[in-house]
Amino acid sequence: MPTPRCDVNKRIAAADVDRLETWVKYRPSLCAGCAATCCSLPVEVRISDLVRLRLIDAFAAEEPPKQLAKQLQKAGLIDHFSFARGIFTLAQRSNGDCIFLDAQTRRCSVYENRPDTCRNHPTIGPRPGYCAYRPK
Repeated sequence: MPTPRCDVNKRIAAADVDRLETWVKYRPSLCAGCAATCCSLPVEVRISDLVRLRLIDAFAAEEPPKQLAKQLQKAGLIDHFSFARGIFTLAQRSNGDCIFLDAQTRRCSVYENRPDTCRNHPTIGPRPGYCAYRPK
């Protein structure tokens, strides 16, 4: 009698985003069965990311970053700007999700234009090489 197939991802315990020791070693196959937990982490972006996301145009990118930050905060697109580091933090919804995460599909709505932070996850981040996997 054949052994029933088992989805390996379902046997992994759900990670606690705030407890890095619960994160699992990343492998690409995890993403398909995940609830997009990484999309509830703060996303730091630079001006080049804002242009790629089409939140600003190339002309606006020449404005002083502090002025851009005020405009983007007012529009609800960023939560924070670190003047010392020149880094903006994208806004999150009240539940902690990224503003670009589709609530129904749990997929990125700007995937092709996503910021470098997202492109490089999980090779960079709170625990490089690991992800906060949570099953759908």
